[in-house]
Amino acid sequence: MANDTSELQARIDSGKQIVIAELSPPKSGNGTQVRERARRYAGKVHALGVSDNRDGAAMSALAAASLVQQEGVEAILHVVTRDRNRIALISECLGAQALDINNILCTTGTHQTLGPARSAKNVFDIDSIQLLQSYTRLSSDGALVGEECFEGAGPYCLGAAISQHADPIEMQVIRLAKKIEAGARFVITQPVFDIERFRTFWDDVVKHGLHEKVAVIAGVRPLTDAVAAKAYADSRPNPRVPEHIVERLGSKKGATEQEAEGVALAVETVEMLSGTEGLRGFAIEGGGNDRAAMSVISKCGLGVS
Repeated sequence: MANDTSELQARIDSGKQIVIAELSPPKSGNGTQVRERARRYAGKVHALGVSDNRDGAAMSALAAASLVQQEGVEAILHVVTRDRNRIALISECLGAQALDINNILCTTGTHQTLGPARSAKNVFDIDSIQLLQSYTRLSSDGALVGEECFEGAGPYCLGAAISQHADPIEMQVIRLAKKIEAGARFVITQPVFDIERFRTFWDDVVKHGLHEKVAVIAGVRPLTDAVAAKAYADSRPNPRVPEHIVERLGSKKGATEQEAEGVALAVETVEMLSGTEGLRGFAIEGGGNDRAAMSVISKCGLGVS
């Protein structure tokens, strides 16, 4: 679906490399903070993802995405199905269009029991694939919420997330195919730590020709604190964090040295994945550390071109 109002869509259509970063809205109503962070990425990335209550209640992702765009950075609004029913999800999409936000990442969202709001009731009225389908067809079919259509809605540049580390791999490839069929134009993987696991997943993606149907962007997250990295690794099995990464961070003393090592590890990940057949770019997720994310982008020579 062509979208003349999205620079990200134009970049996807061009076949050129895509560089994305991510911003988590603050747990406050401080719009100045969002604006300042957005300005750091201006001219450095093709788009800036805005997460949707990833780590508990925070500023509305829609409001934060609007602030990001006011600072001259194209936003990707993340929308999770965990917190809203279908009526609210459609309303969110229409509101985004009214604010000239046309890039939307459709995700299920991390279960609330894994965050601070453990007693909150989830919704999960529809899943991320159904959300993609709904947003894709909004201008011609509003049956999801009992409407004939929403005339003038879209077109949108829709994205999805994929868990390349989850088992079985075959199921993740099937889900990727379904998300493409539902309307995803770009897909961002979960942060890549286990290179061999990613390559096994990628072999299946290429085998089915899915890399030719959607722009797949590899997620990369610099882990910059040894204690936090160990907790991050221990709290999963997914995403898989190899022990050698935790050990390398732990071998460094002091916050500055650990951050530098975390950036170096992320740069190595980008370098090892660069040149992968059909991979369209990288999404650098700093986990709130913009300095580390920007350092990875700079050291890898990614940037906007």
